[in-house]
Amino acid sequence: MYLIAGLGNPGPEYGQTRHNVGCRVLDAWAESLGVRWAERRFQSRSARAVFQGESLMLLCPMTFMNRSGEAVRACAHYYKIDCDRILIAHDDLDLPLGRIRVARGGGSGGHKGVASVMNHLGTKAFARVRIGIGRPEGDLPVERYVLAPFGGDERDMVLHMIQLGIRACELFIVQGVDAAMQVINGQNLTQARRE
Repeated sequence: MYLIAGLGNPGPEYGQTRHNVGCRVLDAWAESLGVRWAERRFQSRSARAVFQGESLMLLCPMTFMNRSGEAVRACAHYYKIDCDRILIAHDDLDLPLGRIRVARGGGSGGHKGVASVMNHLGTKAFARVRIGIGRPEGDLPVERYVLAPFGGDERDMVLHMIQLGIRACELFIVQGVDAAMQVINGQNLTQARRE
């Protein structure tokens, strides 16, 4: 079984914020797979699914971002899922809007949700789909920026990024993390839209 988790904060007030784009990837994927979310298991919205013959556990922690690792660990331990079968989708300030990177290992980059997952799993060896949200302009604090919704001019790009995030998850399951990195990491949605 694979565990695919999308990080975010619970509640409708956070649903469309930059910090919740990882969970939005899982929401869109669950819809396309035709599965329904169950509430409150593993302190999360969770759903069992099958993709190309592989069993999946889709997870959106409802613990607030800085405690995401509690939910991921509870699910991984319950189903005895090894770290090489865990993929975390999350927003990333260090990538511009329109870029997505699949990565394995590495640091948290200051992302409290990723740091929590690392702490609770006791390893950095899981794979990630890093979804670029860019950095705030001017003197807007990062905390306010990530908890704000995407601007009207960004929403179309975000929908394309969500679809690419789903593709990254699918490749991870079918071909592995290295193949997902090879296909996804070279894509630049901003450039593609200009051409």
